[in-house]
Amino acid sequence: MECLIGIQGKYFVLVACDTVSVRSIVSIKQDIDKMHKLHYNLLMLAVGKSGDTILFAKYMRNGYVSSPHAAANFTRTNLADYLRRFTPYMVNLLLAGYDKDEGPALYFMDYLASLNKVPFGAHCYGSLITVSILGIYYREKITLDEANKL
Repeated sequence: MECLIGIQGKYFVLVACDTVSVRSIVSIKQDIDKMHKLHYNLLMLAVGKSGDTILFAKYMRNGYVSSPHAAANFTRTNLADYLRRFTPYMVNLLLAGYDKDEGPALYFMDYLASLNKVPFGAHCYGSLITVSILGIYYREKITLDEANKL
């Protein structure tokens, strides 16, 4: 069961994902990496069609230094541009990052290029139950240990 999870604390962003690539009832691969390091302070978690996630992650590794806010808007713009072409990327994303001025940030994006800054988020089948659990137990001043347990 595919799932991406992200939790933002006061001084951190904690993310987790599985390593399974599934399409319908077929398990395609058991050891896929869904975390893509964009920069030393930015991490993108991508899930969707296998080829789309890999190609989009490679495209987003542009080498520019930017804040999580700027990277999220750049990513959203690219998803929206490709959505209007013949070859849209069918990817759902969580973008986690830390900036010295802004602090930690977690952004939620879907394949339709909607962008939201969220305190917690999840994608795919696992999100159906994960979001409700996080909605109940998440606190604004959650510690790293509490987030790990959650």
